[in-house]
Parts: sequence; C-alpha cells; structure tokens
Amino acid sequence: MSEALTRAESLIRTIPDYPEPGVLFRDITPLLADASALRTVIHAMIAPFEGSFDVVAGVEARGFLLAGAAAMEAGVGLVPIRKAGKLPGRRHPSPTTSNTAPRPSRRTTTSPRAPACC
Repeated sequence: MSEALTRAESLIRTIPDYPEPGVLFRDITPLLADASALRTVIHAMIAPFEGSFDVVAGVEARGFLLAGAAAMEAGVGLVPIRKAGKLPGRRHPSPTTSNTAPRPSRRTTTSPRAPACC
C-alpha cells in the first residue's frame, strides 16, 4: 500500500459499539474532508477497473458519496442503489444482508437516461 493510501486509511475513525454493542462503525467523515486523501482513495478504487466499466453503482449513504466521486473521476455515470420504495422509476430487486440487522431488499432505480442494469 502506498504512503498516500496509508495516510488516507489513518483518517478513518473506528467507533466501537455504534450503533449497537459489538459493531465497529467506520467513520469516513475525516477522509471526506481531506481532498488529497479522498482523491487518493478514489484513484485507488477505480485503477484496477479503469476502462472496463461505463457506470458506477453506489449503495446508500456513504456509497453515494464515494461512487459519485469515482464516477466523476472516471467520466462515467452513477446508478444509485437504495432501499425499496425510496426512489421513483424502474426498479430491479436484489436481496441484501446486513451485519447489524435484517433489511428489506435494495433496489436499483434507473432514470430514463440511465442504462438498464443489474
């Protein structure tokens, strides 16, 4: 791992027992606040796949932030993946699991301009 990636990783805080006992919450807020570290992470995320994708899928809250930045850097579109019923448009069901609690299936939603996927 490069020195820049090690530095970026060091910005991620671990908060024990949040939101419930036994869970280690990873707070990426400090990473997001550091432009250089965020750029390093985004480049590292897309580098292994560069040129082999035409859309980035972002799963819920933090995923939207990182996927949006990755999509912009790669010059491709973004497909948000949300819980069922949270977005209008055509939906594609997909079962998921969580390490903290069962959740309803997530759905990708495509706009009229977005490619059909999943």
